[in-house]
Amino acid sequence: MTQAIERPGADAPVVNRPQKANRPWIVEFASSAVGKKWIMALSGLGLIGFVIAHAFGNLKMYFGPEDFDHYAESLRTLFYPIIPRTWTLWGMRIGLVVLFVAHIGSAISLTRMNQHARPTKYASPRSYIAANFASRTMRWTGIIVALYLVFHLADLTWGFANPDFVRGDAYDNLVASFERVPVAIIYIVSNIALGIHLFHGAWSMFQSMGINSPRYNGARRAIAAGVAGAITIVNVSFPLAVLFGIVG
Repeated sequence: MTQAIERPGADAPVVNRPQKANRPWIVEFASSAVGKKWIMALSGLGLIGFVIAHAFGNLKMYFGPEDFDHYAESLRTLFYPIIPRTWTLWGMRIGLVVLFVAHIGSAISLTRMNQHARPTKYASPRSYIAANFASRTMRWTGIIVALYLVFHLADLTWGFANPDFVRGDAYDNLVASFERVPVAIIYIVSNIALGIHLFHGAWSMFQSMGINSPRYNGARRAIAAGVAGAITIVNVSFPLAVLFGIVG
């Protein structure tokens, strides 16, 4: 309830407006545009680390079924018997879900904030021309990667998208999946989209956190291109290796 207070010499009463309840600084920060950029950047960094580790681990495929199956089993027995079997793996999965939710949620929230700040688009296409291909397609590559992740889990983790799936036979499941040409194409296209998304994400990550200097832009671009290119080449090589009979 507001209360009008007369000030001497004033023509109109001054209205005391109710003040917002003070929120913890971390909530205020996370609700701001700067905070959301930090959340998106840090969650993206965590996801990049996972993608690198995942691609590196999958290189075991080139060492044969025994090495690859041993690698897959080692993920289930991390820190066993200190921690019960598969608990660490499930903890990592839950952590990845949190990172994905934080990354996607902050991206959507920032998009809405930008739309509210500028409700009408530029009449000139200058912003479209100035932006590079990777930045212009971030939304769509992000959607492709999200759909690919669901399919990947259904194909090689849960198994219901792979008719030849046998729980525990990681190598044979991988080969059986990539021997299907449509599935191999899905993996190839999706990992190219992932590479494009990673390139712009790695490039803009430090800028999102306010760490930006023209002096280091060349190095940032080189690192972003190197990381995205290496991950794309490694991930795309797996279905191609199976299709061309290099492994199987």
